[in-house]
Amino acid sequence: MPTSSARRAAALAAVTAAALLAVSACSDSGSDGGRGSGSSDPTARPKNLATQKLDWKTCAAPSVEQGGGPSPSPLPGKVSWQCSFMTVPLDYAKPDGDTVKLALIRAKAADTSHRIGSLVFNFGGPGGSGVTGLPSFAKDYEKLRARYDLVSFDPRGVGDSDGVRCESDKQLDAYYAQDATPDDAAEEKSLTEGLASFAAGCERDSGRELPYVGTTNAARDMELMRQVLGDKKLYYFGISYGTELGGVYAHLYPKSVGRAVFDGVVDPTQDSEQSSLGQAKGFQLALDNFAKDCVSRGDACTLPGSTPKQIEGFISSLLARLDKQPIAGIGNRKLTQTQATNGVAQALYSKEYWPLLEQGLDEADGGNGGLLLALSDAMNGRDQQGRYSNIQAANAAINCVDSKERYTLAQTKAKLPEFRKASPVFGDFLGWGVMSCSEWPVPGTWKHPDVSAPGSAPIVVVGNTGDPATPYAGAKAMADALGEGVGVEITYEGQGHGAYDSGDACIQKAVNGYLLNGTVPKAGTVCK
Repeated sequence: MPTSSARRAAALAAVTAAALLAVSACSDSGSDGGRGSGSSDPTARPKNLATQKLDWKTCAAPSVEQGGGPSPSPLPGKVSWQCSFMTVPLDYAKPDGDTVKLALIRAKAADTSHRIGSLVFNFGGPGGSGVTGLPSFAKDYEKLRARYDLVSFDPRGVGDSDGVRCESDKQLDAYYAQDATPDDAAEEKSLTEGLASFAAGCERDSGRELPYVGTTNAARDMELMRQVLGDKKLYYFGISYGTELGGVYAHLYPKSVGRAVFDGVVDPTQDSEQSSLGQAKGFQLALDNFAKDCVSRGDACTLPGSTPKQIEGFISSLLARLDKQPIAGIGNRKLTQTQATNGVAQALYSKEYWPLLEQGLDEADGGNGGLLLALSDAMNGRDQQGRYSNIQAANAAINCVDSKERYTLAQTKAKLPEFRKASPVFGDFLGWGVMSCSEWPVPGTWKHPDVSAPGSAPIVVVGNTGDPATPYAGAKAMADALGEGVGVEITYEGQGHGAYDSGDACIQKAVNGYLLNGTVPKAGTVCK
């Protein structure tokens, strides 16, 4: 399950629509796959790319690959969103070779006389479209637009930036419905064959770019973007995976870092297995908090059980029933155990979703899986017409070119007990998930990224104690890894993925104070 807060806005719209329907119905790299290909020195870039002029035009409606939907609404003062494309080298080791066009979006600063520069956002995933993500959250960043042009982009391989495609919509329906937690040899064979088929589809349809979509190349793209936008420093707001991307950028270009904020922080010291195990614990914690909240509401809670443990037992029992017998979903599509687990996880990304999760679980217990299936569809980027964005294909491509790990069936099965101990509900799901790159056609880059950034300006690192997708401990790990005098950790004691978009006034004051005025918050600040 990708760690993207960008997904939340599009998901909420899709889920809300589905809920209403339910109610009315009743890396980097060259051939070495590694960071070593090409130079990280910005002076090595072709001058014609570093000085290219962007042709900004009024934004059209997002493409299906970006997630679809209407054109972004004007901002206060009738300020329109503008879109453009920026050309970058496909392979930085061959800067005069093939190129990729990156899709960009911006809203110009309100106070041009006090403009600082461009504030570049990455909302995570990896695989989330920044062109759709930034307008979705624009109201949260209106204070920042006072002095910044708000800018985001589709990273290479994402959305309209030569987006990776792997299988047809019909094939993806089957792929996401398959049993992701096999119980016997036949189901294990089906899972491994599904992973192999998906990877082969990615190589067939997007083989040209697969070796080059990793995080290091995305960081290099941001350095080129800084130059093209005309900024002496990169001002940056990274969320979820965007914190990892920001950390890699800071490592490569510490002297180019301006004011930067990392929110919903990925632990850069963990390999893919440790990260998945951390997510198992994080989602279990979020589920515990959801169950406690339900119990605290007494008879108003529609789920069976008078204790959090009993409610979680009900959820585990429901998922076990779905493993044996899927139920009615949407149209002729059924809700499987995999989709239901995915839907539960999706709803834990934000406390706003808890009422939908409660309703979805209650309805599924009665045989109607429509709402949980809609939640799962939102996670996977499927719209109500059955069309998929490329968020999950890009997620796989970026993760698998970044990570060196390739787990065998035997290795995966040996790790399952530890995952089940971490989470009775999500352990199997995330444990089997470590195999996701096992059939990938391109080698990986690292066990974990290097984000050490000596000489960088301070980077504010925001941890959320209730974050399911990027557990709280990752914030300290990131701050420590960035280095003394660089990482400045602050804490939000809340729920959901990330902190700034929660609306918490304390967090927003600290972040805005740094980005707008350069006031570094006191390390160890806690907002409740």
